[in-house]
Amino acid sequence: MTVEAKEAGLPISLRGRGMSEHTVAQRLREGDDSAQRVPQPQWYAVKTKPNQDRQAQWHLRRLGVETFCPQIRQEKLIRRKRRLVTGSLFPGYLFARFDLDSRFRQVQYAHGVQTLVAFGQRPTPVEVEVIEAIRSTLQEGCLLVAPPSLKPGQIVRIQHGLFQGLEAVFEYRLSDQERVALLLRTLSYQARVVVELAHIVHSC
Repeated sequence: MTVEAKEAGLPISLRGRGMSEHTVAQRLREGDDSAQRVPQPQWYAVKTKPNQDRQAQWHLRRLGVETFCPQIRQEKLIRRKRRLVTGSLFPGYLFARFDLDSRFRQVQYAHGVQTLVAFGQRPTPVEVEVIEAIRSTLQEGCLLVAPPSLKPGQIVRIQHGLFQGLEAVFEYRLSDQERVALLLRTLSYQARVVVELAHIVHSC
């Protein structure tokens, strides 16, 4: 039986090439590499364009790429008021899981993406254990940073303002909860001062 007589039942890639029956049979058994290869998605770190973390994540998801962009939620002093602010845990970066060989160009040139993090010529995979370790610290996708827990008598360090760099003894929080009373202790004098809660940290 000739190859031509069988062509109607062959894949398009094998038709009309003038192959012998032996060659056709071998190709059918082995298959093309592209057809036989099983995609192996891995996690990669993606560097985004400035202030485009969310846009990059949205566009990658539209392409069917799994993404992971952990957030951090913490109190910050904004216009003299403490507010709960949520932002990226790794500003300018996110993680994406995909098969590098088949989807590299899609990810590399997605809107909002600057480049894939690489050490050498090829983007470097991020171990799944690293991703899971980060996930284990999150609550509803966010790392929650609690405000400093202070008790009377604790030693704190002032980070901002007129008394920056000095250590003091924490006494109590004022009624507005945004300021604290501290007892400054120096070699020459003691004084009670009131500073913003956001301006102090535990002294090591």
